[in-house]
Amino acid sequence: MSARTVPDDERRARLAARHAIHPAHRAADPVEATRSVVVLHSTEPATVFLSVHARVDGVTREQVVAALETERSLVKQLAMRRTLFVFPRDLLPAAWGSASARTAGSERARLRKDLLAAGVATDPEEWLLAAEAEGLDALAAAPEGLTMTELRAAVPTIDIRADLGPSQLNPGRFLTELGARARVVRGANTSHWRVFRPRWRTTSSWLGEVPAPLSSADGYAELVRRWLARFGPGTETDLVWWLGATKGAVRAALAEVGAVEVSLESGAPAYLLPDDVEPVDPVEPWAALLPVLDPTVMGWKERAFHLGEHGPALFDRNGNAGTTAWWDGRVVGCWVQDDDATVAVRLLEDVPAAGREALRGEAARLTAWLAGERVGTVYPSPAMRCDPGDLTYPVLRA
Repeated sequence: MSARTVPDDERRARLAARHAIHPAHRAADPVEATRSVVVLHSTEPATVFLSVHARVDGVTREQVVAALETERSLVKQLAMRRTLFVFPRDLLPAAWGSASARTAGSERARLRKDLLAAGVATDPEEWLLAAEAEGLDALAAAPEGLTMTELRAAVPTIDIRADLGPSQLNPGRFLTELGARARVVRGANTSHWRVFRPRWRTTSSWLGEVPAPLSSADGYAELVRRWLARFGPGTETDLVWWLGATKGAVRAALAEVGAVEVSLESGAPAYLLPDDVEPVDPVEPWAALLPVLDPTVMGWKERAFHLGEHGPALFDRNGNAGTTAWWDGRVVGCWVQDDDATVAVRLLEDVPAAGREALRGEAARLTAWLAGERVGTVYPSPAMRCDPGDLTYPVLRA
């Protein structure tokens, strides 16, 4: 029996509902919003808040902070592709044993090499073990945690800096490696929601009882299971990229979860969970404004079914997505803030009148939520940077 073909319009209907960005399928709270896309990108702190806002009606900044800092139901963790994400707490053991462990291994190898090259240590591994013990002791003695500045003062050993050409040796790399190994965690923020300056904590002091990491195979299987539930159907290429893993690890995980092969409209083979093979119902047309690096934009390597030909205009040269404007399952442009902080939608293709009205409505919703605060980014796309007078289609304002 031949594999079922999943057309692009069904893929768009799936993401609309499962990613909680369709108005009829919004999430109830920040944790549910995070689960809707498995994890949230946290490279830029504002992304977390804006991704939740796009998925939860009426959410406040305080509710997002509460999930991160009071309830600690959402936790920042370095994992796939050496990227900082916000994880639902129960998914951490899967990441610790797989994607985070892979990142930690490569980070430690680089640290050993650079410590030796900089002349800091003749035995880098011995140096790292001693520095780790000092750092963890200092954090254990500080119930509320320590900022980077405070930790450097408390542990002069790690206060090292060296310019090694393509590589920089600094205290942040020490903490990055410890964080990837789940020995420390980014705790309470000491700045506002658009800037993240955390107090570092030991993982046990922040989470209480720390569960054991899953095995690498079980961890990857759980990540793949959750990804397929939200992003499927997806290809092997998508998963290798999203996980930052090997083809072997992905194939083993697909076999473990019993993934079923289907065909995409392009003819490429892809996968769904065994209980998710049947077609899904279409959804009513919808509009959304998503932030820089939002998981719905970044969740696949092969994005043509929703991105079309707009990749060069909406991604930088390193593959980082800027803001995106969506109409009926397709990316149709981006959004920026005018000088008065009003959200303006820049279209890259023609959109029907109903779509323009819906996008104006989303612009008004986001403008009201931002309440005059401006959100900057280090990942502006070409479309975000261009002169609006050079655009073919009209700019939509709230």
